[in-house]
Amino acid sequence: MKAPARLGLYGLVLVAVFAVAGFTANAVIPAVTVQSWAEDTAQNTHHDEGDSMDTAGHEGGHTGETAPLGLGIAQDGYQLTAVTAPTDTSTEGSLSLTITGPDGSPVTDFELEHEKELHLITVRADGQHFRHVHPEMNDDGAWTIPWQWEAAGSYRIFADFLPADAGEGLTLSTSVHVGGDYEPAPATEPVTTATVDGFDVSVQGDLTAGEATQLTMTITRAGEPVTELEPYLGAFGHLVALRDGDLAYLHVHPHGDEPQAGQTSGPEIVFEATAPTEGRYLLYLDFQVDGEVHTAALVIDTATGSGGSDGGHSDGGGSDQEPGTGDEHQEGEGHDR
Repeated sequence: MKAPARLGLYGLVLVAVFAVAGFTANAVIPAVTVQSWAEDTAQNTHHDEGDSMDTAGHEGGHTGETAPLGLGIAQDGYQLTAVTAPTDTSTEGSLSLTITGPDGSPVTDFELEHEKELHLITVRADGQHFRHVHPEMNDDGAWTIPWQWEAAGSYRIFADFLPADAGEGLTLSTSVHVGGDYEPAPATEPVTTATVDGFDVSVQGDLTAGEATQLTMTITRAGEPVTELEPYLGAFGHLVALRDGDLAYLHVHPHGDEPQAGQTSGPEIVFEATAPTEGRYLLYLDFQVDGEVHTAALVIDTATGSGGSDGGHSDGGGSDQEPGTGDEHQEGEGHDR
């Protein structure tokens, strides 16, 4: 058989093989799945080329996100390493971690952010048992704080920090499992009013996906406005916002100038937050009165858009359910409030 004829026959065989393969693939994998894979690949490629959206957090996994939402163990050459913690609720021990830099060595030079070099945040996967603490670093770059878990389950550990050589703050995280009987209690509806240690805390404002939104926290006690709010972490309140489901971490900024020592304020604290996607968000407000820090847990849903629905907010009311406990702050040796 002459060469052109052989090539022609070979081409016909290839056409037949690809036709059969295509038919088989379509029979096994739904077309909508194939299309989804293609879209995801295109989005990932677009992200790898360096395009980013100025959202208020770190690495996330929801469609359309291109900025990190604190769900990664590494970013920009920095990595969360040597994370150790008790493995069950009966063990008293310590929680420890180390941040390594682009050269692989432990980072020991950090800038202050909200008056601390590192903010350590832990929360269970269902949004319960939130804690915001500040461990101490030793000369080797290991951050440690005395620790005991209060309930079993899977927890995410966030480290929020600003390396001196990075130029901007980073949030890295990892997950740990705490053995025991796990009884999840996720938020089933918005919680716009919560009570903690005798204080009533409410949130007003529509959180709109992709837009900077003002959230106003109002604090009262026995029906009277609280005007004795003291500076805490460089503001009259510190707010952590996490997306329900994957616990994506949002950076939230307080409005107003940094308060001076001895200055008081209240009953309102205004923050600005940007929700990267529509959905439900868990809010944890730290505030200080008479030298004691309290944490209120709230839950809000995003609005449908500018001028849209109220995102599930009630008028002055709220559910009694809270996503966190009233004992969020754990003090220990070397813990500087």
